[in-house]
Amino acid sequence: MSDLVLTKTTDQTLVVRINRLSRKNALTWEMYSALADALKTAEADNNIRCVLFTGSDDCFTAGNDLGEFAEGLPGDFRSTPVGRFLFGLATSLKPVVAAVNGPAVGIGTTMLLHCDLVYAGNNSRFQMPFANLGLCPEGGSSLLLPQWLGRVRAAELLMLGGAFSADDAHRLGLINRVCEPADTESTALEACQRVSAQPPAAIRATRDLLNRSSFKALEATMLEEGELFVERLKSPEAAEAFRAFAEKRKPDFSGFR
Repeated sequence: MSDLVLTKTTDQTLVVRINRLSRKNALTWEMYSALADALKTAEADNNIRCVLFTGSDDCFTAGNDLGEFAEGLPGDFRSTPVGRFLFGLATSLKPVVAAVNGPAVGIGTTMLLHCDLVYAGNNSRFQMPFANLGLCPEGGSSLLLPQWLGRVRAAELLMLGGAFSADDAHRLGLINRVCEPADTESTALEACQRVSAQPPAAIRATRDLLNRSSFKALEATMLEEGELFVERLKSPEAAEAFRAFAEKRKPDFSGFR
């Protein structure tokens, strides 16, 4: 397990902590592999009844490490580290909880769509800036967000890519509760303990039923998004967006058609 992703078991909960604060917890392929492996470990361990994803008091994740992702993703999407993690989340039999503080950008927001319970500090800022970067939605967000929020709200979040607050996320029904940042993780852990005290087979059945009706469509959408995402990483628009990010300037898409 990478030291950029830390795990420990507490009261039948596997706590998975993103731990790359020097880069605002930006995710690399190695970190995605570690996150996917953590989910696999939880699935195989009968002593683990719940998984909690968290970061620090001031940062969940700033999204993908653009320097690494500019190189593209090797292989078919489902077998990549990103695909393994996303499909691991979508198919997990164990309940998944998230404690979010600070930036939750890109995957930092879309992964929450696959969590059962989400608690966020009032310092949280959510954002899905895929189009801004010349990319496309991922993590099933192009399917789940219109279903949950309606098409126009989903289009606003995915096409304009603006940031929104924890209060906004709560109003939209994307999180369960807004907390003080120092209390977010303990609140989420308490929820994990309550879930873990429930009959485990009943919880697994409940999660399965909550997800089953839409899983085939979700699976197809995630694969389509993933394949297009890989293509978009190689696009001139993405190259301009990534250059602009590295040069700390606003990208110029005026010459694209």
